[in-house]
Amino acid sequence: MSAPELILPQWSAPAGVRAAVTTRAGGVSRTPHDSLNLGLGNGDDPDAVMENRRRLREILNLPDEPAWLHQVHGIQVVEAHHVDPDEPPKADASITRTPGLACVVLTADCLPVLFCDRSGQQVAAAHAGWRGLVAGVLEATVEAFDCPPVDVIAWLGPCIGPQAFEVGPEVRQAFIDHDPSADTAFAPSPQGRWLADLHRLARRRLQDCGVTQITGNQACTHSQPERFYSYRRDGETGRMASLIWLD
Repeated sequence: MSAPELILPQWSAPAGVRAAVTTRAGGVSRTPHDSLNLGLGNGDDPDAVMENRRRLREILNLPDEPAWLHQVHGIQVVEAHHVDPDEPPKADASITRTPGLACVVLTADCLPVLFCDRSGQQVAAAHAGWRGLVAGVLEATVEAFDCPPVDVIAWLGPCIGPQAFEVGPEVRQAFIDHDPSADTAFAPSPQGRWLADLHRLARRRLQDCGVTQITGNQACTHSQPERFYSYRRDGETGRMASLIWLD
């Protein structure tokens, strides 16, 4: 039985902050969700998903179930200790100051963003597709911290890369309406549309709200089918998890 394969963020988080991102390897789900699908409600066998979640908790040595959310591409941020595992809230970010309780978001092309404060007292996770980015999910997550934005550290996880994320002119315009200089995150595509850089867009939004310490992993989920799920590439597929917690 293979163990879940994890990506461990390389960032300047203080001691006591733990974080991990899953890949698609190390679970029991069958094609097309093979193998470490952690998302319910996308066509996979629920028993397989629950076994995958159990394996994840075991390898991360988490004492409690992570605060799974019902993600809706919005900007709602919830306190992780208020999350009911049997009825996850409609939200796209969570924050906690409770040791051992993991904030978690699921992705399969969208951008996961992990946060902590410089003192290592609070952590958060946000799910940022283009709709969430435009609406302000990252700003809402930063605002939930009990410290100034300059004391917040952010890490951007794997997502669909700028060579693969083709969008229509209305998506580009939505970002430019908020920030005219966001046009630097878009390049014309051969099909006459636009290629969007989610990492660059997220960095701009975080910098504009006062976050200065931003790092990340720019692996493209769309271009590595053996390692990552991608909704844009495959349609029916699984979900990776990005988690952060306090020791």
